[in-house]
Amino acid sequence: MKSTLLRNNNEPQNFRFSLCCALVALPLALGAQERPSTPPEMTAFDLATTPLVDGDVLGDGAWSAVSPATGFWQTQPDDGQPATQRTDVYVGFTDTSLYVGIVAYDDNPDGIIVTDSRRDSNLDNTDAFLMIIDGLLDRQNGFVFGTNAAGIEYDGQVIKEATGSAANFGRGGFNKSWDGTWKVQSKIGDFGWSAEFEIPFRTLRFGSGEKQDWGINFQRNIRRNNEVAFWAPLERNRDLYRVSDAGTLRGVGPPVQRNLQITPYVLGSTHRGRVQEDGETVKTNETDSDFGFDVKYSITPSLTLDGTYNTDFAQVEVDEQQINLDRFNLFFPEKRPFFLENAGLFSVGNPQEVEMFFSRKIGISEDGDVLAVEGGVRLSGKIGDRTNIGLLYMATDAEQDIAPGNKFSVARISQELPNRSSIGAIFTSRDGDGSYLVPSNDDYNRGYAVDGSWGIGDNFVLKGWFAKTDTPDRTGNDEAFSVEANYDSVLWAADLSFTEVGEDFNPEMGFLARTEFRKTRGFLQRTVRIDDRWGLLEIRPHVNYISYRKFDGYKETEILHFDVPLTWKSGAGLHPAVNFTHSGVIDAFEIIEGVVIQPGKYDHEELSVRYHTDRSKPLSFDIHAVIGGRFGGDRISLSPSISYRIGETFRSEFSIDYNEFDLPVEGGDFTANQARLRLSYSFTPKIQLQALLQYNDNDGTLDTNIRFSWLRSASSGLYLVYNEVDENDTGLEPSGREFILKYSYIFDVFD
Repeated sequence: MKSTLLRNNNEPQNFRFSLCCALVALPLALGAQERPSTPPEMTAFDLATTPLVDGDVLGDGAWSAVSPATGFWQTQPDDGQPATQRTDVYVGFTDTSLYVGIVAYDDNPDGIIVTDSRRDSNLDNTDAFLMIIDGLLDRQNGFVFGTNAAGIEYDGQVIKEATGSAANFGRGGFNKSWDGTWKVQSKIGDFGWSAEFEIPFRTLRFGSGEKQDWGINFQRNIRRNNEVAFWAPLERNRDLYRVSDAGTLRGVGPPVQRNLQITPYVLGSTHRGRVQEDGETVKTNETDSDFGFDVKYSITPSLTLDGTYNTDFAQVEVDEQQINLDRFNLFFPEKRPFFLENAGLFSVGNPQEVEMFFSRKIGISEDGDVLAVEGGVRLSGKIGDRTNIGLLYMATDAEQDIAPGNKFSVARISQELPNRSSIGAIFTSRDGDGSYLVPSNDDYNRGYAVDGSWGIGDNFVLKGWFAKTDTPDRTGNDEAFSVEANYDSVLWAADLSFTEVGEDFNPEMGFLARTEFRKTRGFLQRTVRIDDRWGLLEIRPHVNYISYRKFDGYKETEILHFDVPLTWKSGAGLHPAVNFTHSGVIDAFEIIEGVVIQPGKYDHEELSVRYHTDRSKPLSFDIHAVIGGRFGGDRISLSPSISYRIGETFRSEFSIDYNEFDLPVEGGDFTANQARLRLSYSFTPKIQLQALLQYNDNDGTLDTNIRFSWLRSASSGLYLVYNEVDENDTGLEPSGREFILKYSYIFDVFD
């Protein structure tokens, strides 16, 4: 129940606001404070009254007996100084949920910037609050929850402090595609803004014990002065994912975990298109309906069993198109929800280059065709305090002339050691039914790997992996390995690595960008903070060297990169760079249809410039330009984009990838371009309309993906999807028009 006094009388709020402003001003008057050298601690309160989650922290009597954590410290713009505005964080719990209330005081409420109200939208360019919760207190892993003054839900998962091979699923290894079940509401007032979080314990992973200590840290962004501040102080080269430097939340009393969720879905679709039969174009018109379900059961608070039957991902946004103007495989990120929880646990290898397990190999063919997934199970999480396990089994149906029926199995174990160290192993297996290309007794693939990392001090890490595959017709050098030394401090960052991949190494359940190579990489960067000159915040001059050679010493690729990135306090950035490149082409290949690059050695120089304006503004601009030589000729590559928003509800972004070549081969004077338009409108943070239109002038296609979502929670609700492929250069009707209506609902069996 709300406190009537606090809701109907502004004097207590005004008094508290004035007092907080005075407390913020006091250290400035007395002189600069010294940032604490040890992480802070706070207490979680057993709440007598359940908060009403409406964002009104100051008016909610449930928080009146809770002592807040306060005292945030900047990493930018003024590293090591107290935050310019006071932030109070209240943490409590009931029998079912963890509650967090925040009051982000602001002496200029009109200056609060809110740029987006879409779920999981970027919080770097808006006033925001984020937290990381390490419920297992292993100081390596955690869940991130965040919001802004519009009350969006932002969440994600951190594995191994978002470093190492876990980096394959996004920014720095942070898996933003992980979605939990929780809720938040925000409120703007004359005091600033506030928010209330309700996070069910079943969404979190934690240890045993009636009373527990958890790792926790909080981050506040004040966008108008590009300020980033943390409760547990961090060096400026660290971010919220640095779980080992988080503070401690003491006295959490979670209940005995009883979590069983069943999420059934029903789906109806209609498809209109055309196919070629006996040299004639035949129109098709098909309707279909389907159903399936997912099951989630918590065996322990830190070990989860997931099951899926007749798995469907119709609500997932289509891939962004890419133009391949080289000889190597392109990487497309995983977006399907079932494969994203604990995805980093299964990661072994070099991100987007050599990976032992890549979940997109399940249910998606080499050409991007969607394959029917019969179902599967996954067991993932922690046994004890330090042992991570992951078991996965999935089955897919055969598609005639596309792919065989397959059974996929993965087993992964890793042991966490002190100071960000670990050791682990993985086994992968694909067993086909022999219905496509090879007989059943030869239709299999196995993969084996061990990996480890060793943290030395606060800034140095050694890591590596060794892998082997087993494929019936590939019996030569089927091994691969990598070693890397990484140093990352406030002033200096350095990386030195070596990777070797044998000619018969074949991780069919993983990803391999290129075959048979020895790669050497060296990187060195100096970070310089600027003291109030020209509005600059930071300069990061660096040099990067990469070399790929075949086993006979033939140099296939070499890049020497010099860059001097500049970042302004406004958020704008400029990256001028010079690249010296070498390409050794062994076999002729088509760079586009009809244009063949001949074998040879090609040495070139190129100028690269990237610039972006302040992305928190309603109108912002970004451009990346590369001008120089390529395959014995000239290339100009331009990638401009422009973004425009109205408040936090409407956003649009238009981008172009323009590539102009003048090569000394037949047909070598050509362009290869694509354009992309994104539109979104948020009726509320849970009701959204989004559109993605993509045009590729090489094959003359216009792809349209429109999605309307009315979410009940992060992973359930109503979805209406329209897809269209328009091959407009043929002069015919679109080859595919598809409407999909899907509804899913989470049933909490033990609620």
